[in-house]
This record gives sequence, structure tokens and C-alpha cells, in this order.
Amino acid sequence: MLAICLAMLETEEDQRRFLKLYNTCEKKIYAVALRVLGDPGRAEDAAQQTWFQLLKRWDRVSALPWSETEGYVVTAAKNCALDILRTDRRTVAFPEDWDPPAREEHQEEYDYLVSLIRALPEHYRRILELKCVEERSNREIARRLGISESTVATRVLRGRAMLRDRLEKEGYHDDAV
Repeated sequence: MLAICLAMLETEEDQRRFLKLYNTCEKKIYAVALRVLGDPGRAEDAAQQTWFQLLKRWDRVSALPWSETEGYVVTAAKNCALDILRTDRRTVAFPEDWDPPAREEHQEEYDYLVSLIRALPEHYRRILELKCVEERSNREIARRLGISESTVATRVLRGRAMLRDRLEKEGYHDDAV
């Protein structure tokens, strides 16, 4: 992620300042997000969003005196984490008796996969339901849940990895998940 952030900056001076900021505040941003969210995976998402928010406001951040920068960064991390909590509260889960559309063939396997998705932690479950069951795009999911497309993509990857791990533990070894 750091390489992407550095590539987004135009001057070497901005890259140096950003790198110094990253090296100084990386652990602090994660710690703030973890304290607010209480979940390491979600804290990583919040930390990543924080860095992208700082880049979006780089003109303002880079103009701050160094002594004020850390406070600004911590506040940005806290706000990103709180935004994730607000989004979670707005997210309405599918009812347990909801019957998702399915193909007639391989119905049993499909039902089993849906049950595995439903067993995931809420913030992964909801996104995978929209992605795999409703076949929505990342952009549609991001708009619907009020989160960034990069967060959607990250959670899709992590959710699929959880599903793959679960299936492999049960003896399935298909890379199609």
C-alpha cells in the first residue's frame, strides 16, 4: 500500500514527507482504529482508508507544522474508524429465512455455500451476499453500503479467503471460490 501512496504524490519532497509521516504514525493509526473497532481486520481497513484520506487532503496535511501533524492523523484515523461503525449500523442484514435466487442445478452445493456466507462475520457476510448471491459490482456495493470501492474489494478478498479456508478444512480443494 505504501508504494501506491507514494506513487500518488507528485514531488520527491512530498514523498519524503509522506514516508516520514507513515513511518512515524503507521502503528498509531492502527492502534486508534483497533481501539475504536475492536477487530484487527476492520482496523486494517480503517487504517488503509485513513492513509487514502490523508492523501486526498495532502495539500492541507503537508502544510501543517510537523508538531500538529500527528494530532491531525490520529483524528483522521478515529474518524475513519467511526465511519465504519456508522456504516455497520446502517447496514441491514438479510433475514435468516431469506431465500436467495439460485440456479436449479447444483442446488445443494449452492445452498451450502450460502450457509457458509451467512456464517461469516457481519461486515464480510453482507458484502459477499451482495457480490456472490445478488451478483452486484463493487461500485454498486460501495454505493449501497456507503463505503469505498477499495474497502469492498478488500472485504471481498478476505471473505473469499475465509470461505476457501473453511471449504479446505472440510475437504474441498477447488480454487473456484
